[in-house]
Parts: sequence; structure tokens; C-alpha cells
Amino acid sequence: MSDPSSSLNDVFINDVLPLGWRRLRLTLEWDGTGFNGWQVQSQGERTVQGALEAALEPLGAHSRPMAAGRTDTGVHALEMPVHVDVSTQISSISVQRALNSRLPPDVRVLHCDEVTSEFHARFSCKWRSYSYRIFNSPIPSALERDRALWIPQRLEIAPMRNAAQHLIGRYDFAAFATKEERQTVREVLACDVRAIPTRHRREQQRSIEVSITGESFLRHMVRGIVGTLLEVGTGKLQSADLERILHSRDRGQAGPNVAAHGLYFAQGGFEAWHDQVKKPVVQEVSGF
Repeated sequence: MSDPSSSLNDVFINDVLPLGWRRLRLTLEWDGTGFNGWQVQSQGERTVQGALEAALEPLGAHSRPMAAGRTDTGVHALEMPVHVDVSTQISSISVQRALNSRLPPDVRVLHCDEVTSEFHARFSCKWRSYSYRIFNSPIPSALERDRALWIPQRLEIAPMRNAAQHLIGRYDFAAFATKEERQTVREVLACDVRAIPTRHRREQQRSIEVSITGESFLRHMVRGIVGTLLEVGTGKLQSADLERILHSRDRGQAGPNVAAHGLYFAQGGFEAWHDQVKKPVVQEVSGF
């Protein structure tokens, strides 16, 4: 690499940074409503990566930020690990403050720490957790319209939870993927469905979370799984049908992809999953 400061496209992945450069690990939170996903787009659409690059610009030369996962248009993030190589020598806390002062209000840097050049937000990540939020109520919520999927029909959580257990393990998840050209075998480490404890809920109103953790995911895999679990919750499918659908590898047998606005990248982990506290990651979102 000739001049590391010449291009934002340059990312140092050979464990050797130019003299005076540092690698920083950022933890980002964002509201995906106004973004065309994480990754910079060729037509200049508004993206989280693009917003972060613009905020980094006044700090001097830097590499292109790399995230633990890519999110689609409308998908939110609670704790997205990101790394970036920078030439600035100001402290990590000063970088965090500088970025938050320049980022738009729908993106925030929650943490910023210096790490070794061996750390890579994507390739070092051993597991990723997603959460999908559902607002289960006869009447839609004005506050949750961009944060959770509204389902007016009463959902039966117990069958959904039982169905989710059929997905844990290493399987071919082609039945839940959309236009996926990669190999479709993935390992789901955890999958659960539960009501989220809330305050000030009216009668017949519930917030429900589907949480799923795996090493990696196929295109729209989480949204396809949630759409299928919802068919269990409404009685269109039985819990045991998930096993049949999974082994069919037929996308037509599974439920539809749910909308993106209920999906959250919850967390990425850099130690083995079984070394972690195995419980769903739940964070308060405005209105829940």
C-alpha cells in the first residue's frame, strides 16, 4: 500500500500499521430509519459508514471503517463493533467526543478504545446477535411505527418459542434466505422468543422480542425466520413445522420476510459464545 492517507478505501488487515497510526474499536448505536444501511453506496445514498467517514475527516488521515456486520436499509443497531485506523494522536475519549459532535443525531459512538492491529471488527467477531421487536396490539403505536413491527392479531408466544428451538444448531438455512449465492450452511447458537417487560402498557398491548445469535447469517435470514415464527404465533403453522421447513431448503415453504424496521443488530462477540452469559441481549428502546 503506497500512501495510507491517500484513500478511504484502504484498510490495513496485514497487522502492520504505518508509523504513528493506531487502530480504534468503536461501538456504534444508530436509528436505521433514515439510512440506506451500513455500507457506502455507489449513488451516494445516506449510509452509516458514509456518515462516520464524514465525521472522521476533520481528525486527519484514516482508513475506511469496518463493521462486524452489514445492515440493510431501515435496520437499527444497538451495539455495532467497528474498527478504524487513524493517524490522529488525540486520546480515545477525545475521538469519541469529536465524532459524536460531528455525527448526525441518529448515530452515536457509545465506546472508543485503542486495540492492537490484530483486531478486526469483522474477521475477529465470533458471533453476532440480532433482535426483532414486535408491537402486538389491536391498535398501532404512533411511537413505535419505525421501531417495531405492528401485529394486531394476538400472538401465542409459547408455540413460537418451541418452534425457535428447532433452529438451534448447524443446518442448511436456504429455506429462510433471499437470493443467496453463498453456501447456505450456518450455525445458530441461540434463538428465543419472549415478551419484553414494559411499563405503562395498556390492556392487550405487548412488546415481543425474537432474539437470534449465530456466527454469521445469510441474506434476510433473520427476517425470514421471524416471518415464519409469526405464522406459528398466529396458528397458521405448528411448532413442529419449523423442522420440516428447515430441512426442505425451500424458500417457498417458509413465511415471508418481515419488514426491516423491527430488526436490530444487538451485539457482536469476540470470545467463544459458550464463554458468554447465554441470555438474550435486551436493551431499552425509546417507547418500550
